[in-house]
Amino acid sequence: MEILQPPGWARPRGYSNGVAASGRLVFVSGMIGWDGDGVFHTDDFAGQVRQALLNIVAVLKEAGAGPEHIARMTWYVVDKDEYQAAYKDIGVAYRAIIGAHYPAMTAVQVAALVEPRAKVEIEVTAVIS
Repeated sequence: MEILQPPGWARPRGYSNGVAASGRLVFVSGMIGWDGDGVFHTDDFAGQVRQALLNIVAVLKEAGAGPEHIARMTWYVVDKDEYQAAYKDIGVAYRAIIGAHYPAMTAVQVAALVEPRAKVEIEVTAVIS
């Protein structure tokens, strides 16, 4: 994977402006903060992010991929203020599960998610070289 950083641009924190990659594409559906049995163990925002990231890694593993293969992530959050307030704890969970790998990322606030208890949903595109 090649990180795309235009000359003179400030480096983004926690994501990349763009990524170029070639190989086998893996698409992971939006993952939320419940476990593999569909059970929520927390209503804490960062806790739900942690579980969603664990779910993503589990699905990637089925394709023979890992966090390092993630090329892009889209985060859907119900409350951007809650998301921003949890940045520090989200960062801790992200680095523990994904590591120091920062793909292209987008985060958007949505009116609601299909699962009423979900606070965040994260979808991923990965590329296995």
